[in-house]
Amino acid sequence: MNNRRKLVIALGAVAFPAPFKSFAQQQSKVWRVGILEVSRAPVNAPQLEGFRGGMRDLGYVEGKNLVIEYRSADGRGERFAALAAELI
Repeated sequence: MNNRRKLVIALGAVAFPAPFKSFAQQQSKVWRVGILEVSRAPVNAPQLEGFRGGMRDLGYVEGKNLVIEYRSADGRGERFAALAAELI
């Protein structure tokens, strides 16, 4: 009788936490934003940093739930189409 009681308690202890796993925090979606520009990267750095700050204010954190894919044609418009295809 004692062994049966230990078995029932052990099985109950293992089965008890199973339903609570569904209440665990779900993984949030990671958003990807593509930025493509013709001008050189240093020229647009203040605007890019402002964009990043605005996204942080909205609760998006780079590396956690946000990935920013940045491409610059460095002033060469002929590179624009290839960079756009790369982002897609």
